[in-house]
Amino acid sequence: MTASTAPGNLFIVAAPSGAGKSSLIKALLDKYADDSMQVSVSSTTRAPRPGEVDGVHYHFLKVDEFEQRIAAGEFYEWAKVFDNYYGTSRKVVESLLAEGKDVFLDIDWQGAQQVREHYPDVRSIFIVPPSLAILEQRLRARGQDSEEVIAKRMAKAQAEMSHYHEFDYLLVNDDFNDSLNALEHIVMAQRHKMPHQQVRYSQVLKELLGSSD
Repeated sequence: MTASTAPGNLFIVAAPSGAGKSSLIKALLDKYADDSMQVSVSSTTRAPRPGEVDGVHYHFLKVDEFEQRIAAGEFYEWAKVFDNYYGTSRKVVESLLAEGKDVFLDIDWQGAQQVREHYPDVRSIFIVPPSLAILEQRLRARGQDSEEVIAKRMAKAQAEMSHYHEFDYLLVNDDFNDSLNALEHIVMAQRHKMPHQQVRYSQVLKELLGSSD
């Protein structure tokens, strides 16, 4: 059976800290080890931390270079956080999509608003915990934060979750395997939409319909 390469799909995955977003994305990518899906590597002006590799963890840029790229419209979304810039490169994402890869953007609701303006076909997924009590348990289980930091994270999480209705899909991450299956179904359904299938199986369809073109 002959198949052509159809453009990949762009997905935004957003969630408050502790909802399990990163673990779900990693599990999905591990399940599909055929390199057909990938998390976009963001650009930043902050210094690399020990063990971080340019192009793998982030694309590390100088401030003036990042600002030049902002002016040139080279980012789908960007923000300045604690004196450092972070952004999603249009060139990086569009190159991966052209290769037929599904691309995940691990960004917040504000970044999602910016991306929708540039790429209306993006599909967005918001992940929430089943309760505030469980979210707090997960944050405490990390054993990394003080009581003050946990309180701030909880308040920030509630503010972020108030934007859930701006997204296409909502996942309540109570059971991890159920949530992973739901995330997989969303991605697979998007892959099988008509425009993608028409490109992917153009030769098959021509043969089935008796076309000589």
